[in-house]
Amino acid sequence: MIGALFPLARPILHGLDAETAHDLTLRALALLPPRTPPASNACLAVEVFGKRFPNPVGLAAGFDKGARVPDALLGLGFGFVEVGGVVPRPQPGNPKPRVFRLAGDRAVINRFGLNSEGLDAVADRLRARRGRRGVVGVNIGANKEATDRLADYVACTQALAPLVDFITVNVSSPNTPGLRDLQGEAFLDDLLARTVAARDETAPGTAILLKIAPDISLETLDAITATALRRGVQALVVSNTTIARPDTLAEKALAKETGGLSGRPLFAPSTRLLAETFLRVGRQIPLIGVGGIDSAEAAWTKIRAGASLIQLYSALVYEGPGLVETIKAGLAARLKAAGAPDLKAVAGRDAADLAELGG
Repeated sequence: MIGALFPLARPILHGLDAETAHDLTLRALALLPPRTPPASNACLAVEVFGKRFPNPVGLAAGFDKGARVPDALLGLGFGFVEVGGVVPRPQPGNPKPRVFRLAGDRAVINRFGLNSEGLDAVADRLRARRGRRGVVGVNIGANKEATDRLADYVACTQALAPLVDFITVNVSSPNTPGLRDLQGEAFLDDLLARTVAARDETAPGTAILLKIAPDISLETLDAITATALRRGVQALVVSNTTIARPDTLAEKALAKETGGLSGRPLFAPSTRLLAETFLRVGRQIPLIGVGGIDSAEAAWTKIRAGASLIQLYSALVYEGPGLVETIKAGLAARLKAAGAPDLKAVAGRDAADLAELGG
């Protein structure tokens, strides 16, 4: 029903500035009555890092920063939902306007700057939903003005690990000055060691994931994957938004806005990085493919590149929530056509080719 109404609502929402439209969408979701998620085809079920996912299609972080509506989102058919990013102390983020639709490119640029209500507010909401069904994780970061950013990640982990299925360590947002510096080998090693230790003390069953940027060299990727494996990270999320601006962008004026670019233009570089990551880690650690997924074919390509799970967000701005069921149906059809029993049988099978072609 919600998906069917989106074509009517889209002109209204797109007549508003992007952040206002987003806030209205969250309020509308909060008003929905509780809903049992639609059943997923059994062939789409995935088991990774000790969790069973009814389907591989997840909602990426950034949509529900405050963990206000995770259950309503699961009710739309997502196999899992990642809330956040969350930082310990409330912070407003960057000045508005800070999010822009590039309609001609099916893309979005944002420079939110990890705006967050803070750890306590998010923890209270997650605590209130304990015991409910559905896989929910949280994306964590550091306050902009933090003097000890590693301590911020530890604080978030200690408070949130008992309340979620997984925690994603975000060192790849382009909108917090210096945050991507934490992808350096020495910093990352210390960060992951301390985060994993904090998890072990509070909720050993909660998985630790690491989200990386698409704008890294293959040498940096070598170091990141080696560090993640050494420190026991349980999945890599590939990738965050990009600071690059492809020459092919149609929205030339908006392309000049600073911030992270997501949506369709991110598909090729993020898929190439995903494939390169799979070539380095194989099946030692599962991968979550993110970036530019706006169709079943795009989702299928991410899986062929090495993803066990996928996430999307920006495409919802243009396609609406019905996209989730469209992708699920398309994946099931492609599995049948390929004669494959499940997604695990397909994951990574074309990684070498996709690494070379960039998707």
